[in-house]
Amino acid sequence: MPNNKNKSDGFFEKLRTGLSKTRGGFVKNVDKMFLGERIIDDDLFEELEEVLITADVGPAFTYDLIDDMKATVKREELDSPEVLRKVLKDNMIDILKDNEAPLRIPRNKIFTIMVVGVNGTGKTTTIGKMAHRYKKGGLSVMLVAADTFRAAAIEQLEIWSQRVDVSLIKQKMGADSSAVVFDAIHTAKSRKTEVVIIDTAGRLHTKVNLMDELKKTRRIMERELPGSPHEILLVLDATTGQNAISQVKMFNEEIGVTGIALTKLDGTAKGGIIIRIANELDIPIRYIGIGEGIDDLRRFKGEEFVNALF
Repeated sequence: MPNNKNKSDGFFEKLRTGLSKTRGGFVKNVDKMFLGERIIDDDLFEELEEVLITADVGPAFTYDLIDDMKATVKREELDSPEVLRKVLKDNMIDILKDNEAPLRIPRNKIFTIMVVGVNGTGKTTTIGKMAHRYKKGGLSVMLVAADTFRAAAIEQLEIWSQRVDVSLIKQKMGADSSAVVFDAIHTAKSRKTEVVIIDTAGRLHTKVNLMDELKKTRRIMERELPGSPHEILLVLDATTGQNAISQVKMFNEEIGVTGIALTKLDGTAKGGIIIRIANELDIPIRYIGIGEGIDDLRRFKGEEFVNALF
């Protein structure tokens, strides 16, 4: 029988290691400020503000946190700078826990996931890892290559379908992506497939072009399977920092985003962006990616993330 404690300890260690770049650029700077006989004064708060803004946690979180700290100091509940570290950590946990929401997939009915995001975020790899995760959980899975604009996208998805041993619906490059989705929904109905994961285009000639394509795909899904897509999952690359925020806003305004997968957290010092996403955008963070391995896409847990960071 597998030892789940060892598994979770192993993942925590991997998460801790994966966040080392963010820790180096953020937590270490916070710790340096709070060391020694520092006085809690305006200079300390100004320094903290600079560290937090630089760490990509966002101005809204920064100003709210500092106001909260100043109020606590006024009430004489803080008498040493290291206690501020705990206030910072607790605030981060509160915000991230509010955005924890695992994707609940029902058994014995079709659940469709439309995966969106710009090219280069790790969209197709994320889909492959999701397929592995769901199959391991005992669900039947189908992948759909609806990014028909890039031959590489179709090939990459095919490699993943073979690696994870799940079915793939595809057509030749340049085919109408809506036709691929139409075919996939009807095949899923006849095979009684439980999870249908659709890879969509990430870059067409213009933003308008891309969004029109995604809206068309969504309409076809809604028409052929009322209630779908059940999830519109936006894949974001953590290394892009502030750019991730504008991507969420763009996709959410145009087609509505119901969940976020944040990839490449192990390759960036900008992991603090997760705080800003959670604080300002109010969209559940479903998954985080912290490595290249097939099991390195994990359900997001706010407290675990902050503990690993600190």
